[in-house]
Amino acid sequence: MLYICATPIGNLEDITLRVLRALKEADLIVAEDTRRTRKLLSHYQISKPLTSLHKFNEREKSGQIIALLKAGKNIAFVSDAGMPGISDPGAELIAEVIAAGLPFTVLPGANAAITAVVQSGLLTGPFYFHGFLPRKQSQIAKLLADLASLGCPLIFYEAPQRLAGTLTALKEHLGDRQCSVSRELTKQFEETRRGKLSELIDYYTANQPRGEFVIVVAGSDPGAAPDQAGEGQIRDCLHQFFEQGLSKREAAKATAQLLGVGRNEAYRIALKLDQQD
Repeated sequence: MLYICATPIGNLEDITLRVLRALKEADLIVAEDTRRTRKLLSHYQISKPLTSLHKFNEREKSGQIIALLKAGKNIAFVSDAGMPGISDPGAELIAEVIAAGLPFTVLPGANAAITAVVQSGLLTGPFYFHGFLPRKQSQIAKLLADLASLGCPLIFYEAPQRLAGTLTALKEHLGDRQCSVSRELTKQFEETRRGKLSELIDYYTANQPRGEFVIVVAGSDPGAAPDQAGEGQIRDCLHQFFEQGLSKREAAKATAQLLGVGRNEAYRIALKLDQQD
């Protein structure tokens, strides 16, 4: 049997008795980072053979794990924190195990996205989890354009060095919505800040972000009055015209007419997009 085990996202006490039993009884523990997992095992006085499976070797290691499962071994898989397969390795391994017709089970536990969205105070029904945003500005613009109309909270993960830039992108493409930013969840210096995106941008521009972050942004408000087209909307519109084969000047002209903005402003943003891409 393969056991997919959720592990603490910070506080080592946030682990289930069932996961501890699976780790103690496993013939082998497969970990995203064996150094991180050794600290957890040491805390609970568990001594088992360890091997690594991460995003760079998941395909290769999955074959080895399947061979061990076929030989009758019990294997526990853990990522560095939270539920494997959610912005962590594990999804490809699970797919390979299913394809091979082998048994596995998922042992629930801590998860940063669920913890943060409940703590945000923005949850009234469904929510959308995305994880980490893409790197390129053009990809971010397209993604957020697709999400802008969703009426439920949006959840993103982010590293400290990218936090201010990501909050700025969210404001540009979604508007100045209510937002919750949680860091170091379940740890000693856990902190959640709530407010408008503009307020959080100001705070994290003035105060260096530290730790790992979960961002929860309020969904769209259908009853809100439309704002004047901002840079995020202009970018989205330009991208659509670029995809239709228009030149920068043609796309800028069409965007200006469609959104009622200055042609020079639209062309300035088109030039900036060209440099970023």
